[in-house]
Amino acid sequence: MGPARRRAALRLRGGGSPPLRGLLPGRFSVFPLFFLALLLGFASLLWLQLSCSGEGPVPGSGQSRGAPRQPCPPQAPLLPAEDEPSWGPHRLALLVPFRERFEELLAFVPYMHRFLSKKRIRHHIFVLNQVDHFRFNRASLINVGFLESGNDTDYIAMHDVDLLPLNEQLDYSFPEAGPFHVASPELHPLYHYKTYVGGILLLTKQHYEMCNGMSNRFWGWGREDDEFYRRIKGAGLQVRRPSGITTGYETFQHLHDPAWRKRDQKRIAAQKQEQFKVDREGGLNNVRYRIESRTALSVAGAPCTVLNILLDCDTSETPWCTFG
Repeated sequence: MGPARRRAALRLRGGGSPPLRGLLPGRFSVFPLFFLALLLGFASLLWLQLSCSGEGPVPGSGQSRGAPRQPCPPQAPLLPAEDEPSWGPHRLALLVPFRERFEELLAFVPYMHRFLSKKRIRHHIFVLNQVDHFRFNRASLINVGFLESGNDTDYIAMHDVDLLPLNEQLDYSFPEAGPFHVASPELHPLYHYKTYVGGILLLTKQHYEMCNGMSNRFWGWGREDDEFYRRIKGAGLQVRRPSGITTGYETFQHLHDPAWRKRDQKRIAAQKQEQFKVDREGGLNNVRYRIESRTALSVAGAPCTVLNILLDCDTSETPWCTFG
């Protein structure tokens, strides 16, 4: 063995520099380092799972409250066993009004598919993507989703894309007794007034038709669910809410970052006065739209259908549908 090789061998046997000699045992082996690497890898994955997705600071990260965390790696979705009777006879159309919130959608679709599958809820997720140049209209998108969801679903969930249920005791089953408000004021992280029915609301298709759907007059953010509450009461229906849930305001994860995703809260022309009125004429019967495309997608193994929707606006009726 040459002098250079002899010196290298001596270093590996503990004859190297003092710092390295202090870290390694006299008889060096790769197995302790291998197990140490496995332990560090496991700790890293655990930290990633605990710190991803949602509002609030990551412990020890120095982030301010409200800063968005990184999305969690998607888990392998559970696929429904269509021939298994335990899944029940009903099928849910999960209607998700959407525009340019792709980070939230990538987290939402696989999470909700897995959540509902674990609860044995037959379902299909419809992403209602508004692609026209008018202001966002959540209510009209839900009307379109209802009309386009097909005859193989018999109830709907009006579901915000930025709200994830964390408590598996939350009920997403067929709301036969009446509209069921999953994101109740006692549980929603932001909205706590008693007539609130936004966020996540389940209805049978029959009950939604009894209300004539939602008003199409609400362009921009807010107020459409308050008007819909009055439609529910006018149809003689009673809103039900979860009971026995002890997780309070930690029941849901709110993915919305107000600094990055500013909401369109402008009130234009007569919109400020009109937003508090009940629309007794419009709804399912007069929503104006065209489906530009219908695409079946898989997001991290979770199936969904994306409807690219072009809404139409009668500017003589609702001139506030544009910023002009």
